[in-house]
Amino acid sequence: MGIFDKLREPVILKEDSEAKKQLEQLNLLLQEAKGDVKTQIEQDIKNVQCGIYGEESLMFELKNCHIPMYILHDLFFEKNGLTTQIDYLVVTRKMVVIMECKNLYGDIAIDNQGNFTRKIQIGNRYIKKGIYSPVTQNQRHLDLIHEMRREAKPSLLRSSFDKHFDEFYKSIIVLANPNSILDMRFAPKDIKEKVVKVDGLISYIKVLQNISTASSMSDKEMKELADFFLERNVVNKKDYTEKYKKSILESVYEKNEAEETKELCISAPVESAAKIEDTPLYKALKDYRLKKSREEGVKPYVVYNNSQLEEIVKSPPETLEAMKRINGFGEVRCSKYGEDILKVISEYQNK
Repeated sequence: MGIFDKLREPVILKEDSEAKKQLEQLNLLLQEAKGDVKTQIEQDIKNVQCGIYGEESLMFELKNCHIPMYILHDLFFEKNGLTTQIDYLVVTRKMVVIMECKNLYGDIAIDNQGNFTRKIQIGNRYIKKGIYSPVTQNQRHLDLIHEMRREAKPSLLRSSFDKHFDEFYKSIIVLANPNSILDMRFAPKDIKEKVVKVDGLISYIKVLQNISTASSMSDKEMKELADFFLERNVVNKKDYTEKYKKSILESVYEKNEAEETKELCISAPVESAAKIEDTPLYKALKDYRLKKSREEGVKPYVVYNNSQLEEIVKSPPETLEAMKRINGFGEVRCSKYGEDILKVISEYQNK
């Protein structure tokens, strides 16, 4: 460490997470779903919440570790048609640590072949299931990082970079559930060295730093390396809710709208529906819906569907409580779009 280096504590360069955006979308879809679809979405919500809790537990440990480091959370890289999502990438003075966070229920065991199994209690029975190896998952992260960093090196330095890559880039699997029992008695040594519970993470990083023979990086070198990865982070375009929106919910919306259109045709002249669509308020709310859907990368009906739009126009709510009486406008949708909708209504009514 140089005499001019001042970094003494962790610095967070990226803290946001795609998982929280995914949770928002699932909660919106839940308001529209019924039956088996609702059950599936509720299970997805539990899984996402579990993952978020695990990652927040890991972040808490890193924030309070008093080790000079740069922390990047939830990175997504693309290269040569390959993609990878990394839970945490941490740049310390002596190494870069890639962390895969797992918040798993049940007890975890690793056998002498390196296979991971999870034992869960259901009632009076215990069920044992194999799980995809997070070690293999993390190795894919390292392979892509190796390509990215190697390409950035001058050709004369690439051989040396390859030789020392495993010394400088470390992979860790962090188990975030404090109640899980981790059994690694029979695990191969190389896997034992890559798995740790969240409450032992900081001690583990300190040990890695103490045994490392690498030269310490300066503040400037650490920041440049962290910025290298931050600059290459891209938006993950995968929509985890698409399976519901396309295959199930869209058909439900279309069915509801078809039934409501049929009722309108029976109970009122066709001109009445056309008049609603021609009103300035209808057009303003439709424009707002399109704008928000583009901002969030979702279909317009996820913001609110045509039936809900017409109901707002027919009886414009004056408060959020009144808006909640509209079918499909629960706490989540109202908190996300309610104030904007009321503003549009107010502007229309004041004209």
